[in-house]
Amino acid sequence: MQQILEFPITSSYTFDSFVVCDGNAAAVRFARRVTDPDESERLLYLHGPSGSGKTHLLKAIGLELASGSCSNVPYFSFRETFSAESFIASFAGAVALVVDDLHLLPDDASLRASLWQLFNDFHDAGRPVALAGLHPPRMLPYLDDHLVSRLLWGLVARVDASDDTSRRMILKKIADDRQVRVPDDVVDYILVTTSREVGELIRFFEAIYRFSLTEKRRITLPLAREARDRTCSGGG
Repeated sequence: MQQILEFPITSSYTFDSFVVCDGNAAAVRFARRVTDPDESERLLYLHGPSGSGKTHLLKAIGLELASGSCSNVPYFSFRETFSAESFIASFAGAVALVVDDLHLLPDDASLRASLWQLFNDFHDAGRPVALAGLHPPRMLPYLDDHLVSRLLWGLVARVDASDDTSRRMILKKIADDRQVRVPDDVVDYILVTTSREVGELIRFFEAIYRFSLTEKRRITLPLAREARDRTCSGGG
């Protein structure tokens, strides 16, 4: 998937909207360093489970760099299929190389070569490089050894917000952003009825929030249960 992150832009994928916790504090700190033109190290690789916030941070990096240069920053994900030629062409003139889901890089020599070429072009020119995947560099199945070594020279951080403390912080941040009060028993209910993936946590909270607005009722444990039943039955 390719997206162009342009300036000016309104997006939820910003540093300010990212919830910082113990499991991602280093990643956030490194991500901000990559956007600082005075930093000597501007190579970053993020890894961690699905839904932990890697994509959010990559897009935050892109938006920060785009706003600082009034230029476009392409965002690519290996979840989609594209040719080596289009991959290289899309980053022509870009101020940063931002590529997600490296664990899904196919066993394709031309794509591996194009990624290596882009990496060298950007890194050698001192332009930011921000990459992400599920696994640490050495566990990426089709990444060339020389690129693995280069990634390990740079900033590497794990992103993981799957612990309950972090998930509570995320729920509090979302509730505060919407200026709504969420009782502790509702927070507990959300935590025990959703997976560890942050994306599912947020989706369930949004379902409860929308249901409370539709019903014109405060968020309570009975309402949260009704919202879940409605969602599970396909009604919300």
